[in-house]
Amino acid sequence: MADGEDKRFEHWFRGQEKWKKTGQVRFLTAMERSNHSVTEFILLGFTTNQGMQLGLFVVFLSVYSLTVVGNITLMVLICNDSRLHTPMYFFIGNLSFLDLWYSSIYTPKILVTCISEDKSISFAGCLCQFFFSAGLAYSECYLLAAMAYDRYVAISKPLLYAQAMSIKLCASLVAVSYLGGFINSSVITKKTFSFNFCRENIIDDFFCDLLPLVKLACGEKGGYMVLMYFLLSFNVISPALLILASYLFIIATVLRISSSQGRLKAFSTCSSHLTSVTLYYGSILYIYTFPRGSSYSLDTDKIVSTFYTVVFPLLNPMIYSLRNKDVKEALNKLLP
Repeated sequence: MADGEDKRFEHWFRGQEKWKKTGQVRFLTAMERSNHSVTEFILLGFTTNQGMQLGLFVVFLSVYSLTVVGNITLMVLICNDSRLHTPMYFFIGNLSFLDLWYSSIYTPKILVTCISEDKSISFAGCLCQFFFSAGLAYSECYLLAAMAYDRYVAISKPLLYAQAMSIKLCASLVAVSYLGGFINSSVITKKTFSFNFCRENIIDDFFCDLLPLVKLACGEKGGYMVLMYFLLSFNVISPALLILASYLFIIATVLRISSSQGRLKAFSTCSSHLTSVTLYYGSILYIYTFPRGSSYSLDTDKIVSTFYTVVFPLLNPMIYSLRNKDVKEALNKLLP
């Protein structure tokens, strides 16, 4: 690691001598670097200020609690109310399940690091977090594409909708979303953790993400970067293009509707999904495709990463329920 980076991290740990003394936070020695003996990583997180850490703990705990309650409630409503036993709500229920799982990969570890002096994560723990993070992120991209196809069929072929979007097809689309996501996650995880991490074991982030890990890795990275961008194109860009194509067909269909009220009703059925797609893809594409110039800041990446890993799973239940009459009626029916 360059001298400038060493000084930056040493400055970060200034005033944290008690961590170093207990061995909970330490820099790798030159011998450890040459022996590639990284057995754990240190997650720098957001701040070293204890007051701010306590405040962040309260914020993240509140967000996670609402995320769990919101997504579980939506899944229960969809399972219990027969009016919600449609392809659209089947996909929404699976999206809630995915978001609940997705949030649980990150937030518990963030909460621990906010109140604990131990900022470390084991090599195996980092690998598992990376694997499930990539797998669920890719799966969500596929699932959002499947939901766009569902909206296309509902608007373009309303009379054949029930027949075209059969239970078997919907279940197959969800299964393929998870299968494709985790197969590709296995590939990138195996390749990433086959590197020797012979520089530092310090990750300037709050979770084991791809870009910070690549920065710590040693060896030739040319082939790896090609693979990384291929998987990015295959798992993120390709579903985004399918979503775009679906909405182009939807727009063409809606414009042929003579009634303005009919056009508004057709577009309203897509508004929640469009909001989810815009928020999720916007943050993902910013992190992994935005050019890094001289003004690039890791803090900006942390804020954007926090949005799609922690905040977005909370927003989805709200997006799909607050303006949805069927969900509101199902909730009123469930509540005493």
